[in-house]
Amino acid sequence: MSRGRFIVVEGSEGVGKSTQAARLAAFLRSRGITTELLREPGGTAVGEGIRDLVLASGEAIPRETELLLIVAARAAFVRQRVEPALSGGAWVVSDRYDLSTFAYQGHGRGIDLDWVEQVNRYATSGLTPDLYLVLDLPVRDGMTRLQRKDRPLDRIESETLGFLRKVRRGYVELAGSVACAELVSASGRPDEVEARIRDVLTGYFPGTFSARGSGGAGSRNGEPARGAKETR
Repeated sequence: MSRGRFIVVEGSEGVGKSTQAARLAAFLRSRGITTELLREPGGTAVGEGIRDLVLASGEAIPRETELLLIVAARAAFVRQRVEPALSGGAWVVSDRYDLSTFAYQGHGRGIDLDWVEQVNRYATSGLTPDLYLVLDLPVRDGMTRLQRKDRPLDRIESETLGFLRKVRRGYVELAGSVACAELVSASGRPDEVEARIRDVLTGYFPGTFSARGSGGAGSRNGEPARGAKETR
């Protein structure tokens, strides 16, 4: 059985990650690909508990505590959900993964990126996605989208515009330097963003998504991801 693929949808607040992750998972399933749709932090009992603590807490959380909580959730996420799914041949689509930690806790909170790298590598055992889709949108546009939703903002969404701009700049930098990361404009209607994502998928996995593709998961060795960017 071929190992599955791991695709992550990333981006700052209001870019439409959850919408596009769900659409991507539905598209993959429509092509006959067994797909798990997951989110971070979350996906496990301990991860969902940490998610509630990090996002819903009304109290200030030290940046180091925030980082360690998130990577603790990630350690369970990788071992209990992602690796078993990939080993079983399923594709995994995740709403966030480790680039969020580099963007938010590294670039946004100002924690040393080398330290972020060390704790993240320990939590993930070095598991790297086949493709990061980094959705990009001006911060004010993202916040306008969030304010249209009929729910209160969480602790991260309520951060200052200055913080969120640092996060966005971090994502843009990461998309330009991390192997298998692609910056995708999140402007326009969801259908337009989805079309851009499918174009990226075709470039990365031509044997699966070309007009002649079979619709099943391709061989990891047979479909090398395009691009020659350096890893972190």
